[in-house]
Amino acid sequence: MIHQSSKALFERAQHSIPGGVNSPVRAFRSVGGTPVFIEKAKGAYLYDVDGNEYIDFINSWGPMILGHAHEPVIKAIQDKAVASTSFGAPTELEIEIAELIKKMAPNVDLIRMVNSGTEACMSAVRLARGYTQKNKFIKFEGCYHGHADCFLVKAGSGVATFNIQKVPGVTAGVANDTLTCAYNNISAVEKLVAENKNEIAAIIIEPVAGNMGCILPEEGYLEALRKICDRENVLLIFDEVMTGFRLARGGAQEKLKVNADIITFGKIIGAGMPVGAFAGRKEIMQHIAPLGSVYQAGTLSGNPLAMIAGYTLLNELNINPVVYEELEAKGAYLQKGLTEVLKAKAHPFRINRMGSMISVHFSDQEIVDFNSAAESNIEMFNKFFHHMLNSGVYLPPSAFETWFISNAITYQDLDRTIDAASRF
Repeated sequence: MIHQSSKALFERAQHSIPGGVNSPVRAFRSVGGTPVFIEKAKGAYLYDVDGNEYIDFINSWGPMILGHAHEPVIKAIQDKAVASTSFGAPTELEIEIAELIKKMAPNVDLIRMVNSGTEACMSAVRLARGYTQKNKFIKFEGCYHGHADCFLVKAGSGVATFNIQKVPGVTAGVANDTLTCAYNNISAVEKLVAENKNEIAAIIIEPVAGNMGCILPEEGYLEALRKICDRENVLLIFDEVMTGFRLARGGAQEKLKVNADIITFGKIIGAGMPVGAFAGRKEIMQHIAPLGSVYQAGTLSGNPLAMIAGYTLLNELNINPVVYEELEAKGAYLQKGLTEVLKAKAHPFRINRMGSMISVHFSDQEIVDFNSAAESNIEMFNKFFHHMLNSGVYLPPSAFETWFISNAITYQDLDRTIDAASRF
C-alpha cells in the first residue's frame, strides 16, 4: 500500500506536536514505520489520506461498537449542535442518559459525568479515599486506568508499549500509596492487604484487561477480590471504560456476575465523543460534591453533543440486546479462523477473547498477566501487524492492546482478515 501522504503529514506534524501525535501509541514507535493518517470512516472500514481502505479492529479503541459514522448517532449530533455545543449549565438530556445507564448497568444508583476515562478513574479513587478515610489503593501490573499520576505505576497500554517503567513527574509519595501486584494472583492481593492493614481504600481493576492485550480473569478471581473487599472494608472499583456496554448490556458486572462498589465508564457511553463517568451506590456517591465534601468538577461535563451521542448509542443497545449475541458469534468465528490458519505456521501463539474483545500473542505459554504478555514475541507481533496493515486490516499498533470488533463487520470481512493472516 502507498502511504506517501501519511508520511508527509507525519513529518509535518512533528514540527508542531510532540512526537507528531496527540496520544503516544499512535506514533507506531512500538511496531515501527509511519503512522497512518485517517481521513474518514464508515461502518467497519477506515480510509486513510492516501485512499487506502482498511477493515478496522480498533474502532476508536472501543466506542464504535455499531461501526463508524452510525447514522442515528451522526444525525442526533447534527440536530443537537444547532442549539449550541455547550451551555455550562444542566440539561434534561443529562438526566435521561443517567436514567438509561441506571436501567442498563447493575449496582448503579447515582452517576457523575466527566470528560474522559482518565478523569473517571482518577475521581473514583479520590471518592474511595474520601469515603473510607484511607489513602492507599491496589492496582494490577499491566492494567491501565488513564494517565493520572497514581495510575502510572507499573501501568499497561502505552506505558508498556514504550517500556517506560518509571514515569518522570510521578512523585515518590504518590508511588508509595499505589500498591501493585500481578493480575490473576489472589495470594499477592492477600499479602498486600495483610501488610497494609486498614490502610487500603480501594482495589481498582479492569475486570477483563485490555491494556496488555486481552486478558481474562481466571475462574473465581474476581469473586475472591469481592470477598477480600467485603472483609477488609475496601471498595472494589471496576474500570469498565472498555468493557462497559461492550461485553453485555450491563457490562462486565452483568457478564461476569460480580458487583463492584464503584464503576467507571467511557468509550461507548460517548459513542466516540470525549466522555467518561463514574457511578455506584447512593451511600458512596453521595460523598461527591455538592452532596458531600469529595470535590470533583468539570466545565464541559455533561456536554450536550457527547450526551446525545452516548444516549443514542446506548438506547439502541438497550432496545436491541441481540447485538451482543451477534458480536459473540463474530468474535468466536474470528478466533476459530485465526486459530486454524496460525496453527499451520511455525510460530507458537495464543488467542485470548471475551465477546468482541480479542488479541493474538505469539507465545508458547498462556497469557494471564503482564509478565506473560511481555514475554511473548513482540518482534513477531510487529511483523504480523505490518503484514496485516499491508493486507488492508488495521490492528492496534501494539502487542499490549486488545482488538475491538464492531457489529458493522461482516463475515466476509472476517474471512478477508483470516485469509490475510493465513498469508503471514
